[in-house]
Amino acid sequence: MNISARNVFKGTITAIVNGAVNAEIDLALADGTSICSVITMGAVEKLGLQTGMEAYAIIKANSIILGTNLHEAKISARNLMCGKVQRVIDGPVSAEIDIEIGAGTMLSAVITHESARKLGLQEGSHVCAIFKASSVLVGIA
Repeated sequence: MNISARNVFKGTITAIVNGAVNAEIDLALADGTSICSVITMGAVEKLGLQTGMEAYAIIKANSIILGTNLHEAKISARNLMCGKVQRVIDGPVSAEIDIEIGAGTMLSAVITHESARKLGLQEGSHVCAIFKASSVLVGIA
């Protein structure tokens, strides 16, 4: 299966917290980074998700919020990944920002041109990516 989402991360499910309607899934990437997803119980059952199995976290680039100096920030979004800007493709409306978040792992975000300008993003800049657990799809192979 090929998909249009720019961010697809392979990892291992480390925890599943079941609720009445939704479940919280924690996925550990090979470099130790953790991604949290909230999906429906129906999806958990349909996919047969279990702790210890391999799965993919999928995040659309336009679901990612970027910021600077966020290491000590208190935010409600469960996922925060920081790294170095590797590439900026800037257009009159939007900018694509590619960030190395560690061990060669890349994360792509699409934000407005004005936001990229205000943040001063350029190659080599330090930036943090934030995305809500509800923005993370889970897939299996």
